[in-house]
Amino acid sequence: MDQKTFDKYVLNTYTRQPITIVKGQGSAVWDDKGREYLDFFPGFGAGNLGHCHPKVVEAVQKQLHEIIHVPNVYYNNAQGELAKLIIENTFDGQVFFCNSGAEANEGAIKLVRKRNPNKKTIITLKDSFHGRTIAAVTATGQPVYHDGFDPLPGGFEYCEANNVEMLKSMMNDGIAALMFEPILGEGGIVPITPEFMMTARHLCNDYDALLILDEVQTGIGRTGKLFAYQHFDVEPDVLTMAKSLGGGIPIGAFAVKRKYCDILKPGSHGSTFGGNPVACSAGVAVLKAIADENLLENATRMGDYLRAKLEILKTKYTIIKEIRGIGLMLGMELTIPGADIMQHCLKKKVLLNCTHKTVLRLMPAINVTKYKIDRVIRVLEDAINTQLAWGPQS
Repeated sequence: MDQKTFDKYVLNTYTRQPITIVKGQGSAVWDDKGREYLDFFPGFGAGNLGHCHPKVVEAVQKQLHEIIHVPNVYYNNAQGELAKLIIENTFDGQVFFCNSGAEANEGAIKLVRKRNPNKKTIITLKDSFHGRTIAAVTATGQPVYHDGFDPLPGGFEYCEANNVEMLKSMMNDGIAALMFEPILGEGGIVPITPEFMMTARHLCNDYDALLILDEVQTGIGRTGKLFAYQHFDVEPDVLTMAKSLGGGIPIGAFAVKRKYCDILKPGSHGSTFGGNPVACSAGVAVLKAIADENLLENATRMGDYLRAKLEILKTKYTIIKEIRGIGLMLGMELTIPGADIMQHCLKKKVLLNCTHKTVLRLMPAINVTKYKIDRVIRVLEDAINTQLAWGPQS
């Protein structure tokens, strides 16, 4: 289908790049004209194993030949196996399955609201992002995502990321939960500090509130740990996940500590396609591939390598303000808008992302190689030089 016909029939809710992707393998994708691109932002973070990882493809094909959908009033083995793997690699508890990160966060919000009728307020962070549904978008601490959707549900307050004193001042006995990402993704790749993380945990303990960590983008190996909270000496009470859990197949989930597992009872929450056997089979394959192929170690090593290359660029170009992130979730903040640099990279067949207007976001597959990183760095430097030739550095 040509792009003009596509635009006639598909609702225009995205700013689309002028390429039609038809095939992917590993860190490479191809458009409908046969041109190859190096994808360093696969699926907005959903492609932690790259495109069409053979173990995921095999698992999905096998499941498709057995049964595609099982309603949640029956048991299905793939769902149980994936839940077991998640809990064995996090904390003692249980898992609820859904279809997306927004839906996972909605479920977490419902759980903490239902827990205590006297505790309804949830504190989230300014510049956060938690999804596009009405409660998740309200939890998102960016007014641009709220615009036009009034009336928004009440019960949300916003704290500045890493502002420990502000967080302390906002806590009271009516707070149901603190909810935030270990690294603000759409907020410009801003890691939460150990002090803020530890303070949040202690405050939740002191005020009988739950700590919800949104690992929709940071989870499933992205930072060199299976979940980013594992870099800290902290455990959440509720852990949300999605994106790369399915290796490209839509899936979401939240894990709940054992002591809170009886809050949502039969009939209080559900999802028709949540825990679908095809999606869960993909999830099992993803977690097994990460373990079998030592991809957490690779994410750490390649993250260090990519960061070092970006730091070298920073010493050469004053338009680069800061490099930040953990593992293979890295942002390069500029003193100028990053859209033109991103577009130059696209013309040179490298796919990146620009968030928060000035932050170039690099989140390649966690099985990426030095060769691919070197290629991206060359293209990125060329893009910077081209931008500088067009105008002033700031």
